[in-house]
Amino acid sequence: MLRFTASLLFLSLVCNSHVQAQKINDAYRLQMKRATSPILIDGVMDEQAWEEAEVASDFFMITPMDTSFAQVQTDVRMTYDDQNLYLIVVNHHLLEGPYMVESLRRDFSFGKNDNFLLFMDPFDDQTNGFTFGANAAGAQWDGIMFNGGSVDLSWDNKWTSKVSNYEDKWIFEAAIPFKSIRYKKGIKEWGINFSRLDLKATEKSGWAPVPRQFPSASLAYTGVLVWDEAPPEAGANVSVIPYLLGGVSKDFESEGETQYRREFGMDAKIALTSSLNLDLTVNPDFSQVEVDRQVTNLDRFELFFPERRQFFLENGDLFANFGYSTIRPFFSRRIGLNAPIQFGARLSGKINKDWRIGAMNMQTGAVDSEGLPSQNFTVLALQRQVGARSNITGILINKQSLNYNPDPESEHPIYSQFNRNVGLEYNLASSNNLWTGKAMVLKSFGPDGTQEGFVHAANLRYASGNLTWNWQHEYVSENYTAEVGFVPRNGFYKISPTVSYRWFPKSEKILSHGPDVGTTFFFNTTGEQTDNTTYAAYNVKWRSQSTFMLWAGYDFVKLQRPFDPTNFSGETLPAGTIHTWRAWGTEYASKPQSLFTYSFSTRMGGYYADGDRYNISTELGYRFQPYVSIAMSTNYNRIVLPEPWNTTNFWLVGPRVDVTMTNTLFFTAFVQYNEQIKNINLNTRFQWRFQPASDLFIVYTDNYLPAPFYTKNRSIVLKFTYWWNV
Repeated sequence: MLRFTASLLFLSLVCNSHVQAQKINDAYRLQMKRATSPILIDGVMDEQAWEEAEVASDFFMITPMDTSFAQVQTDVRMTYDDQNLYLIVVNHHLLEGPYMVESLRRDFSFGKNDNFLLFMDPFDDQTNGFTFGANAAGAQWDGIMFNGGSVDLSWDNKWTSKVSNYEDKWIFEAAIPFKSIRYKKGIKEWGINFSRLDLKATEKSGWAPVPRQFPSASLAYTGVLVWDEAPPEAGANVSVIPYLLGGVSKDFESEGETQYRREFGMDAKIALTSSLNLDLTVNPDFSQVEVDRQVTNLDRFELFFPERRQFFLENGDLFANFGYSTIRPFFSRRIGLNAPIQFGARLSGKINKDWRIGAMNMQTGAVDSEGLPSQNFTVLALQRQVGARSNITGILINKQSLNYNPDPESEHPIYSQFNRNVGLEYNLASSNNLWTGKAMVLKSFGPDGTQEGFVHAANLRYASGNLTWNWQHEYVSENYTAEVGFVPRNGFYKISPTVSYRWFPKSEKILSHGPDVGTTFFFNTTGEQTDNTTYAAYNVKWRSQSTFMLWAGYDFVKLQRPFDPTNFSGETLPAGTIHTWRAWGTEYASKPQSLFTYSFSTRMGGYYADGDRYNISTELGYRFQPYVSIAMSTNYNRIVLPEPWNTTNFWLVGPRVDVTMTNTLFFTAFVQYNEQIKNINLNTRFQWRFQPASDLFIVYTDNYLPAPFYTKNRSIVLKFTYWWNV
């Protein structure tokens, strides 16, 4: 606890030195007034309201340099009426030739598309907000913003837009309903910034200047949108989103009977205030969510796969971002993993400028065949902003088994009566974003005094134009338990310093280059070293946006439990054995402007038991823009070990086809062949967005044994969802 207090005090001193600083880009102000004429979203700037609107132009270059005005010209106008916030953008071309895009698919990859993005901070707290935009072919982008510049593109809401293309420019016009965003009544100044990426000119620019070491989404560098009067109230805002589903599936491996699905469920969104939302769900279904991308698993610990289910995503940072990547007390994918979700509710949003709240309760049904009882999951989070952009968050997580009296003689597993976690976290973000960090404590509780463990972790990061360094340390006790979290490792101390440096030469070809160095030590709770990974890398980034990295590393492992180095054979190395090796590798990604793109990574060197491991991964892509994108990813591992393992080869191959017939009609098909788990997975998904946020899905899935190509299971689902504003 003393370490936590010292870390918190140090971070607070750093933060307080920036608290009184004025907002960095406060001088960049766009005056906005109410529309004087109706606006039709058609990508044509012919309304009187646009003629009278103030223009935001003279963008600043972010990359390749951040010391001059942009060469690419961009003009932005904004206005509003009682229902919508309107935006129109004229994106002028600097160089002749067609625009560069991947496809018409929503929420495109930022660096692979000519695009324009709006970043909006309705509370002007430089921490939370929304982003909307489009690529040059008209594909929409929308997301919720958190942590001062992070974007969750899984957030999806109702709004309309249109892109029109001309020889010398492309125009993006959008209407964003006030009901689709959260904002505080009466606030007349919002944080705002605009970002433009032009791949032909290899230039990224922003209206309010942003240093190149930070993303253009950084809310610390927003300008100010000044309303001529307070934004109108959104009024009654209740949305009901029902779904109908029909499906059929069969498990051929177990020779099961054909299963038919006829289901109905519903979500509801109720705006309690313009900044606080209540979400309800009954019998939710997530069959349309794309399956996870498979990986070859050679790790000793559980792998992390991100949440993709829509219900858990809005304001999800309050729950899911507490802690670090391998110390998450709450991980929503634990809910509904082995049992169906019956119903749930979530309250989330802003109470006022300084306070945010998140409260979620989910109920799952019992699975009698597994002896799994009905369970209730509750998460409570309360966040208080302190200083310019920092905050303190408290969290409570409770998993409770209901009406559960386990029989010790039963053949089924024994599940815990309850598991609880309580935590406190301080997040540092200085006003200029140079200093960021975190300090946290967690305590777990279980029945009869079991599972009572403790966690402390902290880091401090500094990022200037050239130099970036980070110090991080962690402690997780042996009996710490987070049954609704992601904590793959217990009983350790961890120390992990890293440093990197970048030069930005005056070169026509190279944008930046420089080294990264880092080391990570693990010790058990008695102070004995169990792991060390030390690496050095050199990075080069070209102005064309292609990248290259060369790295070398050293590993030391003292196994704390038996481990199969192939995660396949069943033969294990004994606990207590020591393994060391050296390795080196490369990574390269080609420039995104080309219709044909490719990337690769290599690794060669030592491995466990004085063995060797060789790996090569590639990804090839070709697009017939903007309608068809074809990709092929491959991953090959060759593991050479003494007996009884000898030589093991693993292939992971994944061809994929994306067809975007329009920006509302999509088809995706991909195959994943995973030699390690002996499986071929075929997944196809057709989506028709017939109205904003309303969809028809057809999803077909097959799983096969590679030889003799025997079908393991097969399913097809038809799902209809409709977003209805009450």
